Amino acid sequence: MSKEGSLEAPTRHALDWRNPDFYDEAKLDAETRRVFDICHGCRRCFNLCDSFPRLFDLIDNSKTEELDSVDSKDFTKVVEACTLCDMCFMTKCPYVPPHPFNLDFPHLMLRYRAVEAKNGKKDFTARQLAEMDRNGRMAQLVSPLANWASDKDNTLMRGLMEKTIGVDAHVELPKFHTRTFVLADRGEPIKASDTAPAAGKRKAAIFATCFVNYNKPHTGMAARAVLNHIGVETKVAYPGCCGMPFLEQAELGKVAEQAAKVSKELCKLIDEGYDIVTLTASCGLMLKSEWALIVPENADVKRLAAATYDIDEYVIAISKEHGLPQGLQALPEGVTVHMACHARAQNIGSKAAEMMRLIPDTPVDVIERCAGHGGTFGVLKETHPIAMKVGRPVMRAVENQARGHVVSDCPLAAKHILQGAQDMAERDDKELPAHAPEHPIEILARAYGLITD
Repeated sequence: MSKEGSLEAPTRHALDWRNPDFYDEAKLDAETRRVFDICHGCRRCFNLCDSFPRLFDLIDNSKTEELDSVDSKDFTKVVEACTLCDMCFMTKCPYVPPHPFNLDFPHLMLRYRAVEAKNGKKDFTARQLAEMDRNGRMAQLVSPLANWASDKDNTLMRGLMEKTIGVDAHVELPKFHTRTFVLADRGEPIKASDTAPAAGKRKAAIFATCFVNYNKPHTGMAARAVLNHIGVETKVAYPGCCGMPFLEQAELGKVAEQAAKVSKELCKLIDEGYDIVTLTASCGLMLKSEWALIVPENADVKRLAAATYDIDEYVIAISKEHGLPQGLQALPEGVTVHMACHARAQNIGSKAAEMMRLIPDTPVDVIERCAGHGGTFGVLKETHPIAMKVGRPVMRAVENQARGHVVSDCPLAAKHILQGAQDMAERDDKELPAHAPEHPIEILARAYGLITD
């Protein structure tokens, strides 16, 4: 007997993306209408992102005010606005499996995009931006030139980029570094403390992630410094990108390739006794759960999922199991913690906020709401305004809280939030104390005195 909603833990089914029926347009349309009709009757997700308001507007403005009078070609507007944040599945929808309605809205959006991609509908710029390792290696060689050309204040080049490849001129783009995190780690050897409570008890392989490796090595160096300070032996590993950018484009075959390659290499480190620690929320989600939904038969992927920790989660686990060294100094300017959607989707609790609260006499505010960025979604001119609209409540909260540090486990979300908050503050004739987006691990490193900049 069908129930209204469910209090049971959600169960996620593997994507049947190798099945020809997955790409059958008639079957996709039937499933889309089934799901959309259930969403229409529920509407609990109206405030999560722009997909649901778009869907409900389509229905409410149709001839019958029901789904039956909405043209299927208009469904693309709903699909476009989905950032695959997973929040509808994880926190809102009462009809996810094991409920008989069996709703998985994000995976339906993914299937819709996969069918579009198979039919040749691909965004050139988004597809090229997904090649993170290729782009990072190329930009590494010419990082000063690449950073000059992409600087928001370079109005000539950014205007040209907006007109030719559709990257919004207002977006502050990540910088590239000649000295990647992997190179910095090799160039500055470090040893774990032999006096910390956890000394000699844990080893961690830090999965560098494409963003930290190419765009923000500072986060990786901070993570390495903290782990060594608390007694954890570290090794930096980067076999390649986790494939999240390809997932956004529904290139499931490419994601499967990355999963097989990266998991095979990281499992070698697991054999040597290393835990795998990720530095960004999206990568943690991919290694822990998304890969297993795309290649459920891969034994390496299953093994890796069980050995992977988010960096905040790992520090908290060490603190509870072994204890942390003394010496954390207060940061009276305070910290605003944005709970990244992909951190929340890992279902591990508010580990970033929990870690920040280890620092004595430091005010901590927490924002649990989507920043709206969604990878390329927040960068492209066509969708950047929607990303700003979705993220506006978060940006306003950051402006009002006016803490000295703004952090998120999603580096792109942190940059997006702070830029939007700074724009708001400028319009309101204010000045924000926080001047740069940060990762929570950087704050802990600062409180320990391991970094000063």
